[in-house]
Amino acid sequence: MTANAYLEPGETCWRIERANRFSFIVDAADYYRAAKAAILNAEHSVMLIGWDFDSRIELEPEGPTLAGPNKLGPFLKWIADRRPELNIRLLKWNLGVIETLTRGETPFYLMQWMAKKNIEMKLDAAHPPLAAHHQKIVVIDDALAFCGGIDMTLGRWDTRQHKEEDPSRRTPWGRPLQPWHDATTCVDGPAAKALGDLARERWLRATGETIEPSPAGGDPWPDHLATTFENVDVGIARTLAEYDGHRQVTEIEKLYLAAIAGAKRAIYVESQYFASRVIAEALMARLREFDGPEVVIVNPQSQDGWLEESTMGATRAKLLEHVKRADARNRFRLYYPVTEGGAPIYVHAKIMIIDDRLFRVGSSNFNNRSMGFDTECDLAIEVREEGPLGSDITAIRHDLLAEHLGATPAEVTAKVEETGSLIATIEALSKSGRRLAELPIREIGEVEDALSETDFVDPERPPGSWARLRLSMARRLRRR
Repeated sequence: MTANAYLEPGETCWRIERANRFSFIVDAADYYRAAKAAILNAEHSVMLIGWDFDSRIELEPEGPTLAGPNKLGPFLKWIADRRPELNIRLLKWNLGVIETLTRGETPFYLMQWMAKKNIEMKLDAAHPPLAAHHQKIVVIDDALAFCGGIDMTLGRWDTRQHKEEDPSRRTPWGRPLQPWHDATTCVDGPAAKALGDLARERWLRATGETIEPSPAGGDPWPDHLATTFENVDVGIARTLAEYDGHRQVTEIEKLYLAAIAGAKRAIYVESQYFASRVIAEALMARLREFDGPEVVIVNPQSQDGWLEESTMGATRAKLLEHVKRADARNRFRLYYPVTEGGAPIYVHAKIMIIDDRLFRVGSSNFNNRSMGFDTECDLAIEVREEGPLGSDITAIRHDLLAEHLGATPAEVTAKVEETGSLIATIEALSKSGRRLAELPIREIGEVEDALSETDFVDPERPPGSWARLRLSMARRLRRR
């Protein structure tokens, strides 16, 4: 890697491509509406590449403002009817079908997507056993692409208000759903074309079918979608497991480690998990430094379901104990967000902001799977020269903190300038109402301890020689 550079093609990212427009989208209410608007503007092709899709979700549950049916499945059928020249392709993780059936989405619903000649749905099994296809990408005409952490499936929709009770945040059968925090991005230009190349490559691996790029056409960018950055270079980083003759790709892990190593003042992370041993060791090394950066991680209070909490949650508790022990200068915090009334808000976003130099959003988490086992894709913007981009990245961080703290971005900015510290700012603004609460280290039972040491739920690499890497790392952590 060259000096002072985080993004290096072939190392910490796959490619760096230009985006004429880049939009950072927080929470699924804005994303679903933007995706619907972009699909309405499509001329040639729509590709949806994801961990899961649920045909029953409403794209605008607070009331439709755009043309066509409000539910995802009927909407795609409707647009296919009216645009016979439009090719719509959906690629969904094959083991996700099991979850699809358990939550009540019957084969009848799935077959509705296949009723038109210009809609094609395939299952992605091109991964090691028990690995997940975890990318969340939508590409329109190779001219616009969404990439981030939001799935078009049950339970993801919410607004930035994260109301404790929201009548629009319900299952198809009317059961209320918990508040949910998430994030994604939208890009156009060469960056969108590159994500189209990635989507076609994934389709080829999963189906054996080659898809030609879309011809040049119009501009599908939604009229209402605000632009966060203009004319920026975007790094695309991937995780791909070694499988079926394809080599291991660990750009995401390398970018995480380079970012942690290069941070000067502050590392800010939002992630569903804190379970990666590699990441924990990298953070501990920085916390041991006399003048290392502050580290703020925003997680959910608990993981989703008994098995995840008994494995990922138990691993988090163990890693948190190790990190706290390394934090001799009190520069580390792991928080979870709560509503005005104190209910936990689930964190599914995958965001990293390093100082005012690196902004990263994608599908990867701070867990082992995202480093080398599942299929992931992240986008990153790096500041390499003087200009307003760095202050724009800082503004994003303060906007996210304002959402969590029930404050305004101006209040967050003023408090950071006053204290010189993210931690001091969060703790000063977290007195009541919407706030970030510090996660305590919880006790771990014998069963959880045993489960958290297995590779079944959160492996680092495909079975084989990489298993020794995980074992040696676990032993090192236990000795600390």
